[in-house]
Amino acid sequence: MEFEIVGQVNDVQTIAKGPGVRDRARLRRRYGNARWLKLKGIAKVRLLNGTIRLAELHWYEAHGIGKKEIKLKLPFLD
Repeated sequence: MEFEIVGQVNDVQTIAKGPGVRDRARLRRRYGNARWLKLKGIAKVRLLNGTIRLAELHWYEAHGIGKKEIKLKLPFLD
């Protein structure tokens, strides 16, 4: 599902870090060697049909590389 983040991501929490990130080897091959974190947060997103919904997002992040592979988790929160 394609979407656009509208505004800020709030209530950011770490799900996994370092060796706890299961996709660490794949992330290193694709984006580079770094200390990867898996994070989650809540944000408003605009869907392809134009509706804006509150949703939980999951993504990977590393210092110097930034947010990668942002995923929208269903069901929506509102």
